[in-house]
Amino acid sequence: MINNKNDNSENKIVPRHIAIVMDGNGRWAKAKRRPRLFGHHKGLETVREIVKTCNFLGVECLTLFAFSSENWRRPEEEVKGLMSLFMSALKKEARSLAKNGITLQLIGDRSAFSEKLQGKISQVEELTTGGKGLRLLIAANYGGRWDILQAAKKMASQPVKAEMNEVTMNKFIATHNVPDPDLFIRTGGERRISNFLLWQLAYTELYFTDVLWPDFNKDELMLALNDFSQRQRRFGKTGDQIQEDKNDA
Repeated sequence: MINNKNDNSENKIVPRHIAIVMDGNGRWAKAKRRPRLFGHHKGLETVREIVKTCNFLGVECLTLFAFSSENWRRPEEEVKGLMSLFMSALKKEARSLAKNGITLQLIGDRSAFSEKLQGKISQVEELTTGGKGLRLLIAANYGGRWDILQAAKKMASQPVKAEMNEVTMNKFIATHNVPDPDLFIRTGGERRISNFLLWQLAYTELYFTDVLWPDFNKDELMLALNDFSQRQRRFGKTGDQIQEDKNDA
């Protein structure tokens, strides 16, 4: 964790890495008697606000679950709309991300996407490389089981066989270049992980909210961060040991 130096009113402790399942776009739209894609467009506005806020707070990494490997089962019209929205967002946001020092990285099996979309993803990744601010990971066509399986396959295919342990495995996991999430947030009222970052969430603090993603604004994020700041992360130690470590620091 790091101290936030940008908020003059308080010196808050914020997570290094936040992972979010952005759930509830379709239900939000249905409640307003609008098509599901309307909810996804509104959800993109929330993405902009949360990315901006995390960058301002000094969060090192934000991972957003945008499209799971299971989401291909959704109605064809919705999937096409999501792919179109993804392409549009990449085109519109690329220069803004680079300008604000935000590095974009996609995690997931991009081979299922069109060549045009794959090209745009690579283009934006290259454009934003080296940013000094937030690292934004977009999990698209991603699944936690897929991630573990592809890591195991890569590890097994190495010409020089390394010892099979967690440290070695971590080198092949999709998020190998960032710390594991400190805080997991799921909006929309569901209380499950849904095949998201299964390896990485081993010691992550979980936060669930009934708020649908399009309504998850800066204030809702701060509620999650305030809740997180009250947790004691022990990583197998006792509470007394953690307190002793703080006293010795």
